[in-house]
Amino acid sequence: REAVNEWQQSLRCKSSAEKMLFLGFLVILFAFLSCPTSCHCVEKNGLTVVQCMSRNLEKIPADLPRDTVILLLASNHITHIPHHAFKELHYLQELDLSNNEIKTVDAGAFQGVFDSLLVLDLSNNRIKSVPKEAFARLRAKISLSNNPWHCECTLQEVLRELQLDPETVNEVMCHTAVKEEYAGKPLIQVLDSGINFCNFHHKTTDVAMFVTMFGWFTMVIAYVIYYVRHNQEDARRHLEYLKSLPSSSQISKDFDTISTVL
Repeated sequence: REAVNEWQQSLRCKSSAEKMLFLGFLVILFAFLSCPTSCHCVEKNGLTVVQCMSRNLEKIPADLPRDTVILLLASNHITHIPHHAFKELHYLQELDLSNNEIKTVDAGAFQGVFDSLLVLDLSNNRIKSVPKEAFARLRAKISLSNNPWHCECTLQEVLRELQLDPETVNEVMCHTAVKEEYAGKPLIQVLDSGINFCNFHHKTTDVAMFVTMFGWFTMVIAYVIYYVRHNQEDARRHLEYLKSLPSSSQISKDFDTISTVL
């Protein structure tokens, strides 16, 4: 109580500018030191560790300390990593999101931590695919094992830019693939055999384009045939109508006969 009274007394003695400066400092300090109610924050060897494991979280906490260096979010029920989820954590070095229920990762999920993040664990989730931009520029060692990956061109291009954890690289399995024969096999083994999923993608695109063009061509030919036949029928009817009309010579004879009678 005495310490509080002294703080209040010192605050009364300060000028308005000093008060504003002091309050601003407190706001910044609390922003850095605040800890989500669902987590436990500790200082370990000078590093801020935020432990949110097994807390039944369904989404990533929004009020994480800005000086967080290690963030442990494993064994929760998180299903989605949204855009800019960690944009304020400029000191973040280790991020553990393993053993969740993550299905989708936004393209800008890791913006703000590209330069600082060193370890990223996304193992044991439900990720089938990710946009190419999601891991762009990340320097972190990444674990993607034990996810139901769909092996195709985009995943191949994503992995080309990553630094996979060598201890888990053989656990990145093709749950499904553009060709069924590769399902159930380690992705790295399939790629090392010389398979290029992007070639399948291009072939599939070419076939689809060919089928589309063939369909349009068939429709055009069918329309031309219909148009010609329809015009032939109209021309035949018109010709029959003309034949049914009396000739000009017959009209002239009939006119002379009428003139004679009159």
